[in-house]
Amino acid sequence: MSDLKERTKEIQAGPKGRHRTVQVTVGNVKVGGGAPIVVQSMTNTDTADIEGTVKQVAALARAGSEMVRITVDRDEAAAAVPHIREKLDKLGIDVPLIGDFHYIGHKLLADHPACAAALSKYRINPGNVGFKNKRDTQFTDIVEMALKHGKTIRIGANWGSLDQELLTKLMEENAKSPDPIDARAVTREAMVQSALLSAARAEEIGLPKNRMILSAKVSNVQDLIAVYRELAARSDYAIHLGLTEAGMGSKGIVASSAALGILLQDGIGDTIRVSLTPEPGGDRTIEVKVAQEILQTMGFRTFVPLVAACPGCGRTTSTVFQELARDIQAFIRDEMPNWKTRYPGVEELNVAVMGCIVNGPGESKHANIGISLPGTGETPAAPVFVDGQKFRTLRGPTIAADFKALVIDYIDQRYGGAGMKASAVTAAE
Repeated sequence: MSDLKERTKEIQAGPKGRHRTVQVTVGNVKVGGGAPIVVQSMTNTDTADIEGTVKQVAALARAGSEMVRITVDRDEAAAAVPHIREKLDKLGIDVPLIGDFHYIGHKLLADHPACAAALSKYRINPGNVGFKNKRDTQFTDIVEMALKHGKTIRIGANWGSLDQELLTKLMEENAKSPDPIDARAVTREAMVQSALLSAARAEEIGLPKNRMILSAKVSNVQDLIAVYRELAARSDYAIHLGLTEAGMGSKGIVASSAALGILLQDGIGDTIRVSLTPEPGGDRTIEVKVAQEILQTMGFRTFVPLVAACPGCGRTTSTVFQELARDIQAFIRDEMPNWKTRYPGVEELNVAVMGCIVNGPGESKHANIGISLPGTGETPAAPVFVDGQKFRTLRGPTIAADFKALVIDYIDQRYGGAGMKASAVTAAE
């Protein structure tokens, strides 16, 4: 029994302690140093399109993105940034903007000081910040611009644009080694070194650790896990976590969830992005929702009330419970922007929509408010449970509408301050 008690304590302890990192401030957002793990995203609009970019940034922010990255790839995009910031401020959206720079970031920041001032963070890639003898000069220019404007930098190494000089050097050293490792492992080491060497150089120039965030993104799950574990083991910089080019639809969601879930459980990651490829013209905010759901289902943060619903089986040939679960979940997400201000703590609400008598009553009792709908051949009655107690039994064609009304009433009374009292009413009302 003593062994069982020890194992139980270990399980109840949950995820490992967070990897200790130096806290960074990006605009009004704290990253690392024990702060809540931050969700971020990126626009896919042409930044020179001011109205389109403002619209998408606003949508991402309202969906819950706490920082938003935008592409700054040419003069027209850089010139648009301060206007985008101004329009967002007028809308009351103070989400920090991150400028994504490649190749000519040093020039764009120098030529457009209003852009440099409007951004909260500059993202640079050590693999393409400059080449050969220009690399250090152009890297230094960007760091000095960050110092001048009081900004943070993310040094983001990427598998697809890795520093080829560093990779070649490590490959040659490995070939001469009496005990060489495989080429993939050398490439992972190059990713880690690229980020760490660049960070060390930034510190030499004068940028402190509390103004730097590191990332080392790859598109393969196992490589990502290995790279980030090594990066965390060798530094205390704040870490941005994400699987690059994760893909479209379920493939991207599953790959990102698998990789990020393992690393987050290891305590690694201070801010995350789920890089999903949207359908043509699709909803960009899906990547924000997936990131939130990863953090919430793992118990790191709460964003929206959870809706538990059974998957369905031969006992649930009716689609009523599926439709009700879908409607309740969509309703909750739509109402959350309003509820956050009206009902503090509502994001911790748990709702259960179950389809038959097997697990329905038990799961509903574990939720704050739950309903067990009748399965195939069962009596057409749906008991509702509130805070573990049977509250009411619903019958008739308006079960779905009646339960939705009860959910709204529960939220209003519990989180609005009145408190809903469960009672053992079993008759239809």
